[in-house]
Amino acid sequence: MPARRTAAIVAALGLTPLALTALAAAPASAHGTLGDPVSRVAQCYAEGPESPKSDACKAAVAAGGTQALYDWNGVRIGDANGQHQALIPDGKLCSANADEFKGLDLARADWPATSVSSGSYTFKYRVTAPHKGTFKVYVTRQGYDPTQPLAWDDLDLAHPVATATDPVAANGYYTFSGTLPERSGAQLLYAVWQRSDSPEAFYSCSDVTYGGAGSGSGSGSGSTESPAPSASAPSEEQIEEGADKSTVEHGGHGDQDASTSAEPTTA
Repeated sequence: MPARRTAAIVAALGLTPLALTALAAAPASAHGTLGDPVSRVAQCYAEGPESPKSDACKAAVAAGGTQALYDWNGVRIGDANGQHQALIPDGKLCSANADEFKGLDLARADWPATSVSSGSYTFKYRVTAPHKGTFKVYVTRQGYDPTQPLAWDDLDLAHPVATATDPVAANGYYTFSGTLPERSGAQLLYAVWQRSDSPEAFYSCSDVTYGGAGSGSGSGSGSTESPAPSASAPSEEQIEEGADKSTVEHGGHGDQDASTSAEPTTA
């Protein structure tokens, strides 16, 4: 945090030197979301917060407003500390029980989806402030109904499809491998990033279609068309252009200044 800004905060809040030390040492916030397969919030941000194209994203904006999309990298719980199921009730998994992101919890079958198939898959997590921690990605069980609110029991929690601890961020992404099991039709991948240097955790929902018409990093796709539109991640230009409208820290400096930087830092 710049010295001049720190001094102003100290003067305004009457902080003691000890409190100032704690403030300066506070860990920077980590932020991000799944970029492949594309998360719901990333998809809707890519479509444009002010004029989304898909019916699902239009409904998400109607329910929660546009700010949730500008804050695409902030679906989080600051004090999660691994207690994800205790803190997030059924039906609120995609928003992490945050009212701002309630539009992401809408139960509907037309969320834009990434086409996948069983086998190896390369996951890409778009990050604006890398930190140490563990990623776990879960898939829904066969029989999942996207028109019903997502519940913890819908996920195969005993068998994560990917687990990665302290991957190295490169070019704004964490990249790690996993294996998708046999499924059919519409499914959902739920990602949890639990930091190890903080109790903070991040969450994202990515709609996928086995045998759908979209494109992804999975090993091939079938010929059956998906009932949902194909998903696509926001470009770097879109991310940079929207950073000044975000209320979420993008640079990882811990100063809560959303305009500090739109570029990811190194771990």
